Amino acid sequence: MSPYYYWLIATAFLVILELVTAGFGVICFAIGTLIAAILAYFELGLEFQISAFIVGSILALVFIRPFALKWLNKRGGEQVATNADAIIGRKAVVTETVDAVKGTGYVRIDGDMWKAVSADGSVIEAGTEVTVISRDSIILKVKKEK
Repeated sequence: MSPYYYWLIATAFLVILELVTAGFGVICFAIGTLIAAILAYFELGLEFQISAFIVGSILALVFIRPFALKWLNKRGGEQVATNADAIIGRKAVVTETVDAVKGTGYVRIDGDMWKAVSADGSVIEAGTEVTVISRDSIILKVKKEK
């Protein structure tokens, strides 16, 4: 079998590997193998193919990857909050009085209970609507709505 086919198999493997990983790094090596496959197709020597693979991969890592990451991570100029960070800024209802002295306080957001502390140290009675202003692990810092 021609080296051309080996390079194409390697390219296909690396493209599949990129699809199951994140970071747009493996695809740069796939670009290098594709360039080497082209040289193998024109029956250039193995040393040219390996050199093309190395140079093509490095150039892709240096020039293509940063632009691809910037384009892929573009979200209209703002980062989208995910998971627990998505609750920052949301409204919640106090289900157990928030009192720093007693160490009590829970709020409910979308049916989930979260331990809460007051942002200014004040006592917030049960039933009060609050806004989540930050999160420290599983404890939310909240402030009373005015």
